[in-house]
Amino acid sequence: MIPMDCHTHTGISPDGIGIVAEHVQQASVLRIPVLAVTEHVEMNRFFSQGYYGMEPRNEWEVFCHMQVMEQAMENINASKEFALLNGVTLLAGMEMGQSNADFSLSEIVQRDRRLDFVIASLHELLEKPDFFCLDYDAENVPFLLETYFSQLYAICKWGKFDVLGHITYPLRYIVGEYGAVVDLHLYEEQIRCCLHAVIENGCGIELNTSGLRQKYGKPFPTMEYIKMYHDMGGKILTLGSDAHRKDDIGKGIEEGLKIAKEAGFSYLCYFKRREPVFISI
Repeated sequence: MIPMDCHTHTGISPDGIGIVAEHVQQASVLRIPVLAVTEHVEMNRFFSQGYYGMEPRNEWEVFCHMQVMEQAMENINASKEFALLNGVTLLAGMEMGQSNADFSLSEIVQRDRRLDFVIASLHELLEKPDFFCLDYDAENVPFLLETYFSQLYAICKWGKFDVLGHITYPLRYIVGEYGAVVDLHLYEEQIRCCLHAVIENGCGIELNTSGLRQKYGKPFPTMEYIKMYHDMGGKILTLGSDAHRKDDIGKGIEEGLKIAKEAGFSYLCYFKRREPVFISI
């Protein structure tokens, strides 16, 4: 049984397709009892392009994520009754990208009472486009990763979220697409600092299974770091497919469940009205 999928996107996100009802129906068919729809809300593009006075650097840099959030909250919360009729607890989530671009604004946004769940993610360094868009032949990969974990640590210290999303996200592109060899142990102390701050703030992390169906071939993060988090005293762990279409909902979750158990977890967690709900595994 797949106990949950706490990271999914519909066409409300700029890079997703489909509607909430389709995601609910897919979860129902797969007998997934808990589904969180967590649309992208990028805090460095929350307002209009004119507000920031900058041009999009690529087709993915969509502005006015305030409108994305409003559409998401309206659609998700309007579908909760339909979801229950289909045996699914539907959660109104948000994947908050680049909260470090404006912590004051991010703190206000995450207080929205319509939210069940907030994932904090870092998809791009503040001075660069998304890792998806970088030309790694022209980049200093060690510097990128050191900077990534440094900026991620600032988000962890801020701590106004529920779980930290796909901690090793850049490897999806640096290793999976570009084919570089990366020794994560070089950044282990930075990763430990991130996990320590997450635990100190009463937050959690996610085991994101998207990499299992991509060229990278591994989850974000791998079992080594899930176990590190557990052994450091981490208690809050969610599972998410990071599906951007209904057909990917639930993918990799069963393997993620095995990883969580091997790392020492005897329960998982999802969030309802920003409060953790623990389930045995």
